[in-house]
Amino acid sequence: MQIRKIIFEGEIILGETVISCYVLEDGTRVLSARGMQESLKMVEKVEDGKQNSGTRLQRYLTQKSLEPFIHKDKPKNYFDPIECYKGTHQKINGYEATVLADICEAFLEARKHISLSPRQQIIANQCEILIRGFARVGIIGLIDEATGYQYERERFELRKILNAYVSDEILKWQLTFTDEFYKEIFRLWKLPFIPKYIKNKPSFIGKLTTKYIYDQLPKGVVQKVKENVGKTANGNWKYKWHQSLTAEIGREHLKKQITEVTTLMSVSESKEQFDYLFKKKYDDEPQLTLEFNENRLIK
Repeated sequence: MQIRKIIFEGEIILGETVISCYVLEDGTRVLSARGMQESLKMVEKVEDGKQNSGTRLQRYLTQKSLEPFIHKDKPKNYFDPIECYKGTHQKINGYEATVLADICEAFLEARKHISLSPRQQIIANQCEILIRGFARVGIIGLIDEATGYQYERERFELRKILNAYVSDEILKWQLTFTDEFYKEIFRLWKLPFIPKYIKNKPSFIGKLTTKYIYDQLPKGVVQKVKENVGKTANGNWKYKWHQSLTAEIGREHLKKQITEVTTLMSVSESKEQFDYLFKKKYDDEPQLTLEFNENRLIK
């Protein structure tokens, strides 16, 4: 049996869900089974602290009530999972990428013709959100290819567009911290703006966010936010701080602060210059020193 090797990998962000994606040696595009399952709100039962990789997805694909819609005009093995490998030993379970769109279309067709269970209805609603996002990104991709702009656009641009459209429908609150805010931090602190650091931001970035953003809110606000959010048993914050702010006043104030700080960073050539301008603007005694040495925190 020939091993199907992965030659490229990345991530697609759909709202709060991250789907790992891969390109194989033969050009096949693959999405991780678990990521597809999570994007469709197919919640898997956790046993012994472990989650089976995409097993619930297979169970939905074989449900009798959905079978006429899912398998319509499809070969018998169309929805068979793909086994592929990173290196020689790490196995990845996934599906050919367009299968996700096929599943979404099948659930939407089923919703038109049969009475869905409550869980199936949740999945169908999620499918509608995903299809709308795919359509918007698809037309943009076609235009970029036709005009040649695909060779100029930023690497993460399509992903941001898809995330923006999907997030608008899924989230009850708008993402407050912009890509520009983090890009400027990464630039000034000489950190590459790559998936590794975007997904798992170094801890010092949280300290910078507190110092330059949250600490500038009215006195007492941060303490109240901490009380409202609370921590888990492991000592992590249960929610992002800005989710605790009111939409009309708190979050608007936060957005204004983020915009101002982003502007200051954009006109600064170094983190020392930015820190000086920040202290000058916010009536703090300007000094060309930082309160902590964040460079020690970057490995």
